[in-house]
Amino acid sequence: MPKKRRNASILAAATAAVAAALLPVSASAATGTSGSAGHALPLPPLKVLTDKPGTGGDDLFVAPSSANPAYASGVEILSPDGRRVVWSHTVPTGQEAADFRKQSYRGRPVLTWWQGTGLGGLTQGVDYIYNDRYQKVAEVRAGNGYSADGHEFLITSRGTALILAYKETTADLRAIGGPADQKVIDGVVQEIDIRTGKVVFQWDAAKHVPYAQSEQPRPASAATPWDWFHVNAVKVDTDGSLLVDARNTWTTYDVSRTTGAVRWRLGGKDSSFKLTAAHGQSLNTAQTLFAWQHDPEPLGNGLYTYFDNESAGIANTGSGALSELPYSRVDTVKLDLRTHTATLVRSVAQPEGLSASSQGNAQTLRNGDLAVGWGSLPYVSEFGPSGKLLFNAEFPAGVNTYRAYRFDWK
Repeated sequence: MPKKRRNASILAAATAAVAAALLPVSASAATGTSGSAGHALPLPPLKVLTDKPGTGGDDLFVAPSSANPAYASGVEILSPDGRRVVWSHTVPTGQEAADFRKQSYRGRPVLTWWQGTGLGGLTQGVDYIYNDRYQKVAEVRAGNGYSADGHEFLITSRGTALILAYKETTADLRAIGGPADQKVIDGVVQEIDIRTGKVVFQWDAAKHVPYAQSEQPRPASAATPWDWFHVNAVKVDTDGSLLVDARNTWTTYDVSRTTGAVRWRLGGKDSSFKLTAAHGQSLNTAQTLFAWQHDPEPLGNGLYTYFDNESAGIANTGSGALSELPYSRVDTVKLDLRTHTATLVRSVAQPEGLSASSQGNAQTLRNGDLAVGWGSLPYVSEFGPSGKLLFNAEFPAGVNTYRAYRFDWK
C-alpha cells in the first residue's frame, strides 16, 4: 500500500476509534444524560418549591436514591434552578450512588461518587473518578480486605483519598453490662494512594474509642451486630489533622494523621469542651450540641458546621425512634481550644419542621450561603447568611439524596 494511503487509513481508523470511545460522552453532552446500558427507568425529577433571588448560582449535585419503582438511582448535575439536567448517570438496578460532587485530582476538576450496595450497613462498593469529559479515569477501592462505604469519598491535596469502611467482629462487653461475645460493627478510616491503591493510613474506631461512649441501644441478642460507632465522615481539618465523625456516639474526634491518637472530642459522653450557646441559640433537650449528627465541615478560625439530625429512626435503632429535638437543623459551632469551650453560634432548622432520621450535609458556599441536603428527607435547600430560605426543592416520594452540593461546573 502506498505510504500516503496507508497513513490516511491509519488516521481514519484512529479517528473512528476516538469517535467511538467518545460517543457516550457526546450523547451525554447533547441530551444531558448518560445512563447504564439497558436501563429503562429515568432518574427522579426535582420539584422546585421556593426559588428566590440571591442564591449561590452554581449547579446542583445530587445522588437520588430511589425506593420508588418508577425511578432509577444514580448521580445528577442539575442547573442552578434545579429544573434542567446538565448531566446524569444511572446505576444498575439493586445498586445506589452517594456523595456525588466536584473535586480536584492532579490539578484537574473531576466528578466523584461512591457506587454499591448496603449504604449505612456492611457495605460493598467502589469509588469512581470521572474527568470533565465524563470519562472514568480512576477507581478507588478499600484495602486490607475491606470494601468502601459510601458515606465519604474525599480527595486530598496529597493525591490520596479518604474513605470509610465497616467490619463485623466480636467484642467482650461485660465491662459495660453486656455479653462476652457480642457481635459488633466497627468503623474504619483509610487513606488510599489513588495512583497505586496502597493504604497509607488506617484508623480503627475500636482501638481508640471505648464502647461505653455509644448512644446506640444494644440489641437483645449477642448474635445481632451492634452498630455502636457508625462512622459517617472524615475530613481534613485546617491544621492537617483528621475529623472523624460517629453518628452513634454523637461525637466528632480530632485524630492525629501520624499516630492515630484522639486529640480532642466534640459532643457525646466524653466531650473535651464545655458546651454553651450564643444568644438566641439553644442546645437540644439532652443539653448537647448535636445528636445522631453528620458531616462536620471545618471553616477556619475555629468554626465548624454540622448536619444535626437530632433523631435516629426505627431503622437505625432496631426499636422505637429516638429523637432529642422534633426537627433536624444545621449547626455552626465555634471551638476555643484554649478555654475548651464549644459555642453554638447559629442553627438553621429544616424548612418543613421535619426530622431526618439519617444522612444529610451542609455546604458553606462562596457567597456565605448554606446549601443543605436533608438526608433521608426528600429535600434540598439553600439559605442566605441571615438564615433566610432562598431555595427549596423536593424529590418524589420514596426518593432522597444522601448529600447535596452546589458547584461551578463547566
